[in-house]
Amino acid sequence: MIFSKHNIFSKIKNSKNYFIVNLLSGNADILSPEDAKKIGNIIKNENITDENFANELSEKGYWVNEHDENKLYRNKYLDFIDGREDDEIQLFFVPNYSCNFSCSYCYQDEYAPTRGLLTTDIIDSFFTYIQKEFAGKRKYITVFGGEPLLNSPLQKQNIGYLINLANLSKIDVSFVTNGYTLVDYIDILKQGTVREIQITLDGTASIHDNRRTLKGGAGTFNKIVEGIDACIANKLSVNLRMVIDKENMNNLPELAQFAIDKAWTKSPYFKTQIGRNYELHHCQSAPDKLFTRVSLYETLYELIQQHPHIVEFYKPAYSVAKFLSENGDLPDPLFDACPACKTEWAFDYTGHIYSCTATVGKADESLGTFFPEISRKEDMINAWESRDVTTIEACSTCSMQLACGGGCGSVAKNRTGNICSTDCRPVKELLELGFSAYLEN
Repeated sequence: MIFSKHNIFSKIKNSKNYFIVNLLSGNADILSPEDAKKIGNIIKNENITDENFANELSEKGYWVNEHDENKLYRNKYLDFIDGREDDEIQLFFVPNYSCNFSCSYCYQDEYAPTRGLLTTDIIDSFFTYIQKEFAGKRKYITVFGGEPLLNSPLQKQNIGYLINLANLSKIDVSFVTNGYTLVDYIDILKQGTVREIQITLDGTASIHDNRRTLKGGAGTFNKIVEGIDACIANKLSVNLRMVIDKENMNNLPELAQFAIDKAWTKSPYFKTQIGRNYELHHCQSAPDKLFTRVSLYETLYELIQQHPHIVEFYKPAYSVAKFLSENGDLPDPLFDACPACKTEWAFDYTGHIYSCTATVGKADESLGTFFPEISRKEDMINAWESRDVTTIEACSTCSMQLACGGGCGSVAKNRTGNICSTDCRPVKELLELGFSAYLEN
């Protein structure tokens, strides 16, 4: 018998107690200091003298027969692969890379300029390709950019045409937009089955208008707020995203209160997410303003302690802690956190195919074309498809693998040049925060 290599064991933040989590067995417990000391002795390979404690550890999969655990791992992995075959596929479509904004942290600003315009022929080819390639699969389209909802007659015509084809194909659509022109697009969007509209708001007016301006420098906050109001009034679901770094983190309590006062947080058509500003394809001009994953959530934890109303606006996941607190059970083991070429693909108006939103628009990341002809770089596609914790060598000995899933393949590739390398998540540190925030009491 051995201490399971999938045990995640640590001390709860601001507490004398500890936690143990095992995604493979599906168990989690809060431990007293006395029981935590017994666990520490087991980790040091000391004999277990408390028979009842040993039996409980065995029943919950913390103390295991190695052969039996390996068999369970293989079975759970096969279940994961089988389940993913039935997962819904998200298909991103980029109608343009141009944008009416000049955001201080734009990661697409160094892309080589692309020529040409979206046409109905390209949209037709996109639908023809996805209907054949993903036949029989559940799928939906997310329209991405650039800014996909630019306020021009041609853009409105193309978006309307895309929505019409989606309706004919019985495919839901979502949009990722800066939100500036939403009021002008409401009537067009209402024609489709719109799953959600993701809109970015980086704080209240004084903060947001410093970061996300029009190309001429004018502020954008008020028009975005009008667009959010219009979406909610028309029962179009809003996913409000705040991109966080050290410049605007302390404005989160104020933005949360703004959303509460607007009654957005009471609407069934409103939800939120936090996005960490980070270096994706090139170095930022002020990297010292960026949070690491750990420092972001440590700061968020402290802010929520001081301003509890934040959780009405945004409730951090802290790895699997939020899921556990809300469901009473752990999620299934995560053998792969990277959806690229599995449950996510990206396509752009130039006719190219990409693995995901992190690679779309990068010429050297193209996986082929759907227009004017169909071509596929099968070796590159196979590399993306093969990536999971079983093919990333560093994951094999990591106790966090089934909560982390190996992270983002694109970030890993940018860092090492190898898709099958790690983009590690700080799972243990996040759970230390999450057990304190949601579970201990």
